[in-house]
Amino acid sequence: MSARELLLGSFAAAVAAADPLQIVPAHLPPPPRGRTVVVGAGKAAGAMALAVERHWPAAAPLEGLVITRYGHGLPTERIRVVEAGHPVPDESGEAATREILRRAGELAPDDLLLVLVSGGGSSLLSLPVEGVAMEELKAVTRQLLASGAPIQDMNTVRKHLSLIQGGRLAAATRARVLALVISDVTGDDPTHIASGPCAPDPSTFAEARAILAHFGVRPPAGIAAHLEAGVAGRVPETPKPGDPALAHADNRVIATARASLAAAAAFFQGRGVTPMVMGDSVTGESSEVAKVFAAFARQLRHHGDPLHPPVAVISGGETTVTLRGPGGRGGRCSEFLLSLGVEMAGLEATWALACDTDGIDGSEDNAGAILAPDSLERARALGLDPRRLLAANDAYGFFAALGDLVVTGPTRTNVNDYRVVLIR
Repeated sequence: MSARELLLGSFAAAVAAADPLQIVPAHLPPPPRGRTVVVGAGKAAGAMALAVERHWPAAAPLEGLVITRYGHGLPTERIRVVEAGHPVPDESGEAATREILRRAGELAPDDLLLVLVSGGGSSLLSLPVEGVAMEELKAVTRQLLASGAPIQDMNTVRKHLSLIQGGRLAAATRARVLALVISDVTGDDPTHIASGPCAPDPSTFAEARAILAHFGVRPPAGIAAHLEAGVAGRVPETPKPGDPALAHADNRVIATARASLAAAAAFFQGRGVTPMVMGDSVTGESSEVAKVFAAFARQLRHHGDPLHPPVAVISGGETTVTLRGPGGRGGRCSEFLLSLGVEMAGLEATWALACDTDGIDGSEDNAGAILAPDSLERARALGLDPRRLLAANDAYGFFAALGDLVVTGPTRTNVNDYRVVLIR
Protein backbone atom coordinates (compact mmCIF):
# COMPACT_ATOMS: atom_id res chain seq x y z
CA MET A 1 0.00 0.00 0.00
CA SER A 2 1.10 3.57 -0.59
CA ALA A 3 1.81 5.81 2.38
CA ARG A 4 -1.34 7.78 1.62
CA GLU A 5 -3.44 4.61 1.58
CA LEU A 6 -1.95 3.47 4.88
CA LEU A 7 -2.66 6.80 6.53
CA LEU A 8 -6.23 7.08 5.28
CA GLY A 9 -6.95 3.43 6.04
CA SER A 10 -5.77 3.83 9.61
CA PHE A 11 -7.99 6.88 10.08
CA ALA A 12 -10.97 4.98 8.69
CA ALA A 13 -10.27 2.17 11.18
CA ALA A 14 -10.13 4.65 14.06
CA VAL A 15 -13.45 6.22 13.09
CA ALA A 16 -15.13 2.84 12.55
CA ALA A 17 -14.20 1.80 16.08
CA ALA A 18 -16.38 4.64 17.38
CA ASP A 19 -19.37 4.14 15.05
CA PRO A 20 -22.53 4.67 17.15
CA LEU A 21 -24.54 2.30 14.96
CA GLN A 22 -22.20 -0.50 16.01
CA ILE A 23 -21.51 0.52 19.61
CA VAL A 24 -24.81 1.72 21.07
CA PRO A 25 -26.97 -1.45 20.75
CA ALA A 26 -24.96 -3.53 23.23
CA HIS A 27 -25.53 -0.91 25.95
CA LEU A 28 -29.29 -0.48 25.63
CA PRO A 29 -31.27 -1.49 28.74
CA PRO A 30 -34.54 -3.42 28.67
CA PRO A 31 -37.63 -1.21 28.33
CA PRO A 32 -38.96 0.09 31.66
CA ARG A 33 -42.48 -0.38 32.99
CA GLY A 34 -43.29 3.19 32.05
CA ARG A 35 -42.26 5.50 29.23
CA THR A 36 -38.84 5.80 27.59
CA VAL A 37 -37.82 9.29 26.57
CA VAL A 38 -34.58 9.71 24.64
CA VAL A 39 -32.77 13.05 24.83
CA GLY A 40 -29.22 14.12 24.14
CA ALA A 41 -26.78 16.31 22.32
CA GLY A 42 -23.53 16.06 20.38
CA LYS A 43 -22.04 15.46 16.98
CA ALA A 44 -22.91 11.76 17.32
CA ALA A 45 -26.43 12.35 18.66
CA GLY A 46 -28.21 11.70 15.36
CA ALA A 47 -26.41 8.40 14.77
CA MET A 48 -26.89 7.36 18.39
CA ALA A 49 -30.63 8.08 18.16
CA LEU A 50 -30.89 6.05 14.96
CA ALA A 51 -29.09 3.15 16.64
CA VAL A 52 -31.58 3.25 19.52
CA GLU A 53 -34.54 3.23 17.11
CA ARG A 54 -33.20 0.28 15.14
CA HIS A 55 -32.73 -1.88 18.22
CA TRP A 56 -35.57 -0.82 20.52
CA PRO A 57 -38.51 -3.26 20.65
CA ALA A 58 -41.20 -2.14 18.22
CA ALA A 59 -43.97 -2.63 20.78
CA ALA A 60 -42.22 -0.64 23.54
CA PRO A 61 -42.95 3.10 23.87
CA LEU A 62 -40.14 5.33 22.59
CA GLU A 63 -40.02 9.07 21.97
CA GLY A 64 -37.63 11.93 22.40
CA LEU A 65 -35.45 14.70 21.05
CA VAL A 66 -31.71 15.02 20.44
CA ILE A 67 -29.64 17.96 19.21
CA THR A 68 -26.77 17.71 16.76
CA ARG A 69 -24.64 20.05 14.70
CA TYR A 70 -25.93 21.49 11.44
CA GLY A 71 -25.39 18.93 8.68
CA HIS A 72 -25.06 16.02 11.12
CA GLY A 73 -28.70 14.93 11.29
CA LEU A 74 -30.08 11.57 10.16
CA PRO A 75 -33.64 10.50 9.29
CA THR A 76 -35.41 9.03 12.32
CA GLU A 77 -39.02 8.08 13.03
CA ARG A 78 -39.57 8.03 16.81
CA ILE A 79 -36.84 10.38 18.07
CA ARG A 80 -36.76 13.90 16.66
CA VAL A 81 -33.36 15.23 15.60
CA VAL A 82 -32.81 18.99 15.78
CA GLU A 83 -29.77 20.70 14.25
CA ALA A 84 -28.17 23.66 15.99
CA GLY A 85 -25.04 25.81 16.23
CA HIS A 86 -21.55 24.53 16.99
CA PRO A 87 -19.01 25.54 18.26
CA VAL A 88 -20.92 28.74 19.05
CA PRO A 89 -24.40 28.08 20.48
CA ASP A 90 -27.55 29.50 18.90
CA GLU A 91 -31.27 29.96 19.41
CA SER A 92 -32.16 26.65 17.76
CA GLY A 93 -30.15 24.77 20.36
CA GLU A 94 -31.60 26.94 23.14
CA ALA A 95 -35.19 26.14 22.17
CA ALA A 96 -34.53 22.41 21.82
CA THR A 97 -32.68 22.32 25.15
CA ARG A 98 -35.60 24.01 26.86
CA GLU A 99 -37.88 21.28 25.49
CA ILE A 100 -35.49 18.55 26.69
CA LEU A 101 -35.51 19.96 30.21
CA ARG A 102 -39.31 20.19 30.16
CA ARG A 103 -39.70 16.58 29.02
CA ALA A 104 -37.29 15.32 31.67
CA GLY A 105 -39.27 17.10 34.37
CA GLU A 106 -42.52 15.40 33.34
CA LEU A 107 -41.25 11.84 33.83
CA ALA A 108 -42.19 9.52 36.71
CA PRO A 109 -40.08 7.04 38.71
CA ASP A 110 -41.19 4.12 36.51
CA ASP A 111 -39.97 5.89 33.38
CA LEU A 112 -36.52 5.91 31.76
CA LEU A 113 -34.65 8.98 30.59
CA LEU A 114 -32.10 7.66 28.08
CA VAL A 115 -29.51 10.38 27.49
CA LEU A 116 -27.23 10.23 24.44
CA VAL A 117 -24.09 12.27 25.05
CA SER A 118 -21.15 12.97 22.74
CA GLY A 119 -18.57 15.61 21.96
CA GLY A 120 -19.95 18.93 20.79
CA GLY A 121 -22.83 18.72 23.22
CA SER A 122 -21.59 21.64 25.31
CA SER A 123 -22.54 24.23 22.70
CA LEU A 124 -25.54 22.31 21.33
CA LEU A 125 -27.16 21.77 24.74
CA SER A 126 -27.26 25.46 25.64
CA LEU A 127 -29.84 26.94 27.98
CA PRO A 128 -28.47 29.99 29.78
CA VAL A 129 -29.41 30.74 33.37
CA GLU A 130 -31.83 33.54 34.13
CA GLY A 131 -30.16 36.90 33.66
CA VAL A 132 -27.76 35.67 30.95
CA ALA A 133 -28.81 36.27 27.33
CA MET A 134 -27.92 33.90 24.48
CA GLU A 135 -25.95 36.72 22.83
CA GLU A 136 -23.82 36.99 25.98
CA LEU A 137 -23.19 33.25 25.97
CA LYS A 138 -22.18 33.45 22.32
CA ALA A 139 -19.78 36.28 23.06
CA VAL A 140 -17.97 34.54 25.91
CA THR A 141 -17.83 31.30 23.88
CA ARG A 142 -16.11 33.07 20.98
CA GLN A 143 -13.57 34.61 23.33
CA LEU A 144 -12.81 31.27 24.96
CA LEU A 145 -12.41 29.57 21.58
CA ALA A 146 -9.91 32.19 20.46
CA SER A 147 -8.00 32.12 23.75
CA GLY A 148 -6.67 28.56 23.46
CA ALA A 149 -8.40 27.47 26.68
CA PRO A 150 -8.54 23.67 27.15
CA ILE A 151 -11.97 22.11 26.74
CA GLN A 152 -12.15 21.19 30.43
CA ASP A 153 -11.74 24.86 31.38
CA MET A 154 -14.28 25.96 28.81
CA ASN A 155 -16.78 23.47 30.17
CA THR A 156 -16.25 24.61 33.76
CA VAL A 157 -17.44 28.04 32.65
CA ARG A 158 -20.33 26.64 30.62
CA LYS A 159 -21.61 24.48 33.48
CA HIS A 160 -21.91 27.53 35.70
CA LEU A 161 -23.93 29.45 33.10
CA SER A 162 -26.35 26.63 32.27
CA LEU A 163 -29.72 25.38 33.51
CA ILE A 164 -29.07 21.85 32.22
CA GLN A 165 -25.34 21.08 32.27
CA GLY A 166 -23.18 20.14 35.25
CA GLY A 167 -25.58 17.41 36.38
CA ARG A 168 -28.70 19.58 36.28
CA LEU A 169 -30.49 17.47 33.63
CA ALA A 170 -30.38 14.35 35.80
CA ALA A 171 -31.32 16.35 38.88
CA ALA A 172 -34.42 17.68 37.09
CA THR A 173 -36.14 14.30 36.62
CA ARG A 174 -37.64 11.61 38.86
CA ALA A 175 -37.06 8.92 36.23
CA ARG A 176 -34.16 6.51 36.14
CA VAL A 177 -31.37 8.10 34.07
CA LEU A 178 -28.98 6.18 31.84
CA ALA A 179 -26.48 8.33 29.96
CA LEU A 180 -24.60 6.61 27.12
CA VAL A 181 -21.46 8.65 26.54
CA ILE A 182 -19.07 8.81 23.58
CA SER A 183 -15.97 10.50 24.95
CA ASP A 184 -14.11 13.25 23.12
CA VAL A 185 -12.02 14.46 26.07
CA THR A 186 -8.79 13.30 27.63
CA GLY A 187 -9.44 11.18 30.70
CA ASP A 188 -12.97 10.19 29.56
CA ASP A 189 -14.60 11.74 32.64
CA PRO A 190 -18.35 12.23 31.95
CA THR A 191 -18.30 15.55 33.80
CA HIS A 192 -16.28 17.05 30.92
CA ILE A 193 -18.15 15.45 27.99
CA ALA A 194 -20.87 17.80 26.72
CA SER A 195 -20.37 19.57 30.06
CA GLY A 196 -21.77 16.58 31.96
CA PRO A 197 -25.56 17.03 31.90
CA CYS A 198 -26.01 13.89 34.03
CA ALA A 199 -22.71 13.83 35.92
CA PRO A 200 -21.72 15.48 39.22
CA ASP A 201 -19.61 18.61 38.83
CA PRO A 202 -16.61 19.06 41.16
CA SER A 203 -15.84 22.56 39.83
CA THR A 204 -17.03 25.83 41.35
CA PHE A 205 -18.20 29.32 40.46
CA ALA A 206 -14.90 30.64 41.75
CA GLU A 207 -12.98 28.40 39.34
CA ALA A 208 -15.17 29.50 36.43
CA ARG A 209 -14.50 33.15 37.19
CA ALA A 210 -10.76 32.51 37.60
CA ILE A 211 -10.62 30.73 34.20
CA LEU A 212 -12.07 33.75 32.44
CA ALA A 213 -9.53 36.01 34.13
CA HIS A 214 -6.63 33.68 33.35
CA PHE A 215 -7.38 33.62 29.62
CA GLY A 216 -8.11 37.32 29.40
CA VAL A 217 -11.81 36.84 28.65
CA ARG A 218 -13.97 39.83 29.49
CA PRO A 219 -17.43 38.49 30.29
CA PRO A 220 -20.53 40.48 29.35
CA ALA A 221 -22.38 42.13 32.23
CA GLY A 222 -24.98 39.39 32.71
CA ILE A 223 -22.35 36.65 32.93
CA ALA A 224 -20.09 38.64 35.25
CA ALA A 225 -23.01 39.33 37.58
CA HIS A 226 -24.13 35.69 37.63
CA LEU A 227 -20.64 34.37 38.42
CA GLU A 228 -20.24 36.98 41.14
CA ALA A 229 -23.55 35.92 42.66
CA GLY A 230 -22.44 32.30 42.56
CA VAL A 231 -19.13 33.03 44.26
CA ALA A 232 -21.00 34.96 46.96
CA GLY A 233 -23.37 32.03 47.54
CA ARG A 234 -26.48 33.82 46.30
CA VAL A 235 -26.87 31.26 43.47
CA PRO A 236 -26.85 27.48 44.14
CA GLU A 237 -23.81 25.51 43.00
CA THR A 238 -23.99 22.64 40.51
CA PRO A 239 -24.65 19.15 41.99
CA LYS A 240 -21.42 17.79 43.47
CA PRO A 241 -20.10 14.20 43.79
CA GLY A 242 -22.21 12.34 46.32
CA ASP A 243 -25.24 14.58 45.86
CA PRO A 244 -28.39 12.45 46.39
CA ALA A 245 -30.09 14.38 43.57
CA LEU A 246 -27.97 12.30 41.16
CA ALA A 247 -28.34 8.92 42.89
CA HIS A 248 -30.67 7.67 40.14
CA ALA A 249 -28.25 8.53 37.31
CA ASP A 250 -25.81 6.14 35.64
CA ASN A 251 -23.17 7.56 33.25
CA ARG A 252 -21.71 4.87 30.98
CA VAL A 253 -18.78 5.69 28.65
CA ILE A 254 -19.21 3.44 25.59
CA ALA A 255 -16.58 4.74 23.14
CA THR A 256 -13.18 6.32 23.71
CA ALA A 257 -10.18 7.62 21.85
CA ARG A 258 -8.10 4.81 23.33
CA ALA A 259 -10.24 2.17 21.60
CA SER A 260 -9.94 4.01 18.29
CA LEU A 261 -6.15 4.28 18.60
CA ALA A 262 -6.02 0.53 19.28
CA ALA A 263 -8.02 -0.11 16.09
CA ALA A 264 -5.61 2.02 14.08
CA ALA A 265 -2.64 0.22 15.64
CA ALA A 266 -4.13 -3.13 14.63
CA PHE A 267 -4.59 -1.80 11.10
CA PHE A 268 -0.89 -0.94 10.82
CA GLN A 269 0.23 -4.15 12.50
CA GLY A 270 -1.68 -6.18 9.95
CA ARG A 271 0.16 -4.41 7.14
CA GLY A 272 3.70 -4.90 8.36
CA VAL A 273 4.12 -1.54 10.09
CA THR A 274 5.03 -1.50 13.78
CA PRO A 275 2.60 0.76 15.67
CA MET A 276 3.71 2.87 18.61
CA VAL A 277 0.78 4.39 20.51
CA MET A 278 1.81 7.52 22.38
CA GLY A 279 -1.45 7.81 24.28
CA ASP A 280 -4.88 9.34 23.96
CA SER A 281 -4.28 12.40 26.12
CA VAL A 282 -1.86 14.60 24.15
CA THR A 283 -2.67 18.24 24.84
CA GLY A 284 -1.00 21.64 24.46
CA GLU A 285 -0.61 24.23 21.73
CA SER A 286 -0.79 22.42 18.37
CA SER A 287 2.29 24.02 16.88
CA GLU A 288 4.36 23.29 20.00
CA VAL A 289 3.18 19.68 20.32
CA ALA A 290 4.27 19.15 16.72
CA LYS A 291 7.85 20.08 17.60
CA VAL A 292 8.02 17.20 20.09
CA PHE A 293 6.70 14.70 17.53
CA ALA A 294 9.12 16.02 14.90
CA ALA A 295 12.07 15.46 17.24
CA PHE A 296 10.87 11.92 17.95
CA ALA A 297 10.46 11.22 14.23
CA ARG A 298 14.07 12.26 13.63
CA GLN A 299 15.21 9.95 16.40
CA LEU A 300 13.40 7.02 14.79
CA ARG A 301 14.55 7.85 11.26
CA HIS A 302 18.22 8.52 12.00
CA HIS A 303 18.89 6.11 14.86
CA GLY A 304 16.17 3.44 14.81
CA ASP A 305 15.64 4.13 18.49
CA PRO A 306 13.53 2.79 20.12
CA LEU A 307 12.16 1.08 16.98
CA HIS A 308 13.40 0.53 13.45
CA PRO A 309 11.15 1.70 10.60
CA PRO A 310 8.61 1.07 9.30
CA VAL A 311 6.94 2.64 12.34
CA ALA A 312 3.61 4.41 12.84
CA VAL A 313 3.64 6.83 15.79
CA ILE A 314 -0.02 7.17 16.79
CA SER A 315 -1.58 9.62 19.23
CA GLY A 316 -4.90 11.10 20.28
CA GLY A 317 -6.13 13.85 22.54
CA GLU A 318 -7.03 17.45 21.94
CA THR A 319 -4.50 20.18 21.28
CA THR A 320 -5.42 23.86 21.10
CA VAL A 321 -4.78 26.80 18.80
CA THR A 322 -4.38 30.33 20.11
CA LEU A 323 -5.37 32.69 17.31
CA ARG A 324 -2.81 35.39 16.68
CA GLY A 325 -5.08 37.58 14.58
CA PRO A 326 -8.14 37.59 12.31
CA GLY A 327 -8.42 35.64 9.08
CA GLY A 328 -6.83 32.34 10.10
CA ARG A 329 -8.30 29.17 8.60
CA GLY A 330 -7.86 25.62 9.72
CA GLY A 331 -8.15 23.81 13.00
CA ARG A 332 -5.81 22.19 15.47
CA CYS A 333 -5.11 19.13 13.29
CA SER A 334 -3.99 21.02 10.21
CA GLU A 335 -1.99 23.47 12.33
CA PHE A 336 -0.23 20.53 14.01
CA LEU A 337 0.67 19.13 10.58
CA LEU A 338 1.98 22.40 9.17
CA SER A 339 4.18 22.94 12.23
CA LEU A 340 5.32 19.31 11.97
CA GLY A 341 6.24 19.86 8.33
CA VAL A 342 8.29 22.95 9.15
CA GLU A 343 10.13 21.11 11.92
CA MET A 344 10.74 17.92 9.88
CA ALA A 345 11.92 19.73 6.74
CA GLY A 346 14.27 17.43 4.80
CA LEU A 347 13.36 14.25 6.68
CA GLU A 348 13.03 11.58 4.04
CA ALA A 349 10.26 8.94 3.73
CA THR A 350 8.28 10.39 6.60
CA TRP A 351 4.57 11.11 6.23
CA ALA A 352 1.85 12.23 8.62
CA LEU A 353 -1.89 12.57 8.95
CA ALA A 354 -3.88 14.50 11.53
CA CYS A 355 -7.69 14.49 11.47
CA ASP A 356 -10.57 15.13 13.82
CA THR A 357 -12.66 11.99 14.13
CA ASP A 358 -15.86 14.03 13.77
CA GLY A 359 -14.86 14.92 10.20
CA ILE A 360 -14.52 18.67 10.87
CA ASP A 361 -11.19 20.28 11.80
CA GLY A 362 -12.05 23.64 13.28
CA SER A 363 -14.60 25.56 11.23
CA GLU A 364 -13.71 24.52 7.69
CA ASP A 365 -14.93 21.59 5.56
CA ASN A 366 -12.04 19.18 6.12
CA ALA A 367 -11.35 16.54 8.74
CA GLY A 368 -7.65 17.35 8.57
CA ALA A 369 -4.82 16.85 6.11
CA ILE A 370 -1.89 14.72 4.98
CA LEU A 371 1.74 15.80 5.14
CA ALA A 372 4.15 14.27 2.60
CA PRO A 373 7.96 14.40 2.53
CA ASP A 374 7.81 16.89 -0.36
CA SER A 375 4.97 19.07 0.96
CA LEU A 376 7.14 22.07 1.77
CA GLU A 377 8.98 21.81 -1.55
CA ARG A 378 5.71 21.73 -3.49
CA ALA A 379 4.36 24.65 -1.46
CA ARG A 380 7.37 26.83 -2.18
CA ALA A 381 7.04 26.02 -5.90
CA LEU A 382 3.56 27.54 -5.65
CA GLY A 383 4.92 30.64 -3.98
CA LEU A 384 3.71 29.71 -0.49
CA ASP A 385 5.68 30.52 2.65
CA PRO A 386 4.96 27.73 5.20
CA ARG A 387 6.24 29.72 8.18
CA ARG A 388 4.19 32.79 7.29
CA LEU A 389 1.03 30.71 6.88
CA LEU A 390 1.71 28.99 10.21
CA ALA A 391 2.12 32.35 11.93
CA ALA A 392 -1.20 33.44 10.42
CA ASN A 393 -2.99 30.24 11.57
CA ASP A 394 -3.74 29.45 7.91
CA ALA A 395 -2.84 25.78 7.69
CA TYR A 396 -6.04 25.19 5.72
CA GLY A 397 -4.77 27.48 2.95
CA PHE A 398 -1.46 25.61 2.87
CA PHE A 399 -2.91 22.12 2.48
CA ALA A 400 -5.76 23.23 0.23
CA ALA A 401 -3.25 24.64 -2.25
CA LEU A 402 -1.40 21.30 -2.28
CA GLY A 403 -4.58 19.24 -2.68
CA ASP A 404 -3.77 17.41 0.56
CA LEU A 405 -6.84 18.14 2.65
CA VAL A 406 -8.72 15.11 3.98
CA VAL A 407 -12.44 15.69 3.39
CA THR A 408 -14.79 13.05 4.77
CA GLY A 409 -17.90 15.04 5.61
CA PRO A 410 -19.52 14.52 9.02
CA THR A 411 -18.66 11.11 10.48
CA ARG A 412 -21.41 11.46 13.12
CA THR A 413 -19.12 10.35 15.89
CA ASN A 414 -16.39 12.07 17.86
CA VAL A 415 -13.56 10.61 19.95
CA ASN A 416 -11.22 13.55 19.56
CA ASP A 417 -8.23 13.93 17.26
CA TYR A 418 -6.28 11.20 15.49
CA ARG A 419 -2.65 11.77 14.56
CA VAL A 420 -0.09 9.47 13.02
CA VAL A 421 3.52 9.98 11.86
CA LEU A 422 4.50 7.22 9.42
CA ILE A 423 8.20 6.50 8.98
CA ARG A 424 8.64 4.08 6.09
